[in-house]
Amino acid sequence: MKTLLKGGTVISGSKAVAADVLMEDGTILAVEQEIKDEKADIIDVSGRLLFPGFIDAHTHFDLHVAGTVTADDFESGTRAALAGGTTMIIDFATQYQGESLHQALDNWHKKADGNASCDYGFHLAISDWNHSVSEELNTIISEGVTSFKLYMTYDEMYMADKKIYQILKRLKEAGGIAGVHCENKGIIEALVEEEKAKGNFSVNAHKKTRPAAVEAEAAGRLLKIAQVADCPVIIVHLSSEAGYKEILYARERGQKVYVETCPQYLIFNEEVYDLPGFEGSKYVISPTIKKESDRQRLWELLKADQIQTVSTDHCSFTTAQKGAGRDDFTKIPNGMPGVEARPALMYSFGVKKNGLTAEQMCRLLSENPAKLYGVYPKKGVIAPGSDADIVVLNPDARWTMSAENQIANVDYCPFEGISVEGKAELVFLKGRLAAENGEVLLEKTGSYVPRNRPMELP
Repeated sequence: MKTLLKGGTVISGSKAVAADVLMEDGTILAVEQEIKDEKADIIDVSGRLLFPGFIDAHTHFDLHVAGTVTADDFESGTRAALAGGTTMIIDFATQYQGESLHQALDNWHKKADGNASCDYGFHLAISDWNHSVSEELNTIISEGVTSFKLYMTYDEMYMADKKIYQILKRLKEAGGIAGVHCENKGIIEALVEEEKAKGNFSVNAHKKTRPAAVEAEAAGRLLKIAQVADCPVIIVHLSSEAGYKEILYARERGQKVYVETCPQYLIFNEEVYDLPGFEGSKYVISPTIKKESDRQRLWELLKADQIQTVSTDHCSFTTAQKGAGRDDFTKIPNGMPGVEARPALMYSFGVKKNGLTAEQMCRLLSENPAKLYGVYPKKGVIAPGSDADIVVLNPDARWTMSAENQIANVDYCPFEGISVEGKAELVFLKGRLAAENGEVLLEKTGSYVPRNRPMELP
């Protein structure tokens, strides 16, 4: 059956045009003005903005970490994603010590396959680097996993400089790309010891042990390693102006550096860690939420097209799980939900309040991640031949975020009480109406999407 969306404004990364969209069998057939097709089911989308399905390239579903398991698995996490307008996520398949990359990938397929309501792909997070893992890379990339994750902190995932260099060199040869969590492990450990020695085990010690300099030092070091390896990199979840300065220096040297940030760094400042009681634990994430000046600077960088993607780092825990660190902040599981809220937050705070254009929002949430992670033009654009993943956004909708109206499997909403403008009114996944006004209509119909090698972004 054909479906015709009539009267809307189609948003791409370069323009917004009044056009109708005709789709059939999961694919877009035409994007033109005044399409007429008597056999099509017509949906009036007048006054609405039509975005390519949003892609969240940074989620952690069903992840064993910090002695527990994230509250959202692929079933609840992808339902939440779809409800908010995200039609594809890319999750981090984690290679634990002693595993091959294929073992890690198989483990994540078992978690996701048959359980996802939106489409999905995987990055591979490398924790154990050796000759056999290096040899696997060519096969892994040819099988559709083209991006990898490295950590410069966390005991179980930490990669020393030598191994980072070796991995980047190998990825350059094989045609993959790495996203890197940049924080200086040693400085964090020293600052934690200092705070505990003072008797400070409370939530607000978290921000004191992970200042902006911790991110900046690691980012600067990574980028010098990447310079020697002559390899592009992605810095994920950038949180500070100090971190960006290191990126700017590298770009001035001629390096190719891609940058991701997250809504939590754009909406909040570090005062969340001073909330009364244990309330601040809901915002215990790494890197930490930084100062107000950092928050404002990140918006400036987005408007200036210096940041390429906005993802969520969705890593959710219940208040009971967070409570494991009530007497010791280092035992609070790091992470917060966001996959459901991101599109509305970016439209409301980005387009409506902070001067982003709808085209920039499209680039940040759809087009750039599709290109960087190897699914463009199958995803990331409303064009003939592309997957019919379309978000019909009502720009006039006004609503309030709360735990009561979210799908994520968490008993709190970090954006509780925030009023927003814009809502994913209709969400089409491969041409089928999959969600409407926050209600998921089609469950577990998402598919695994093998990916091509990254496309270079400007």
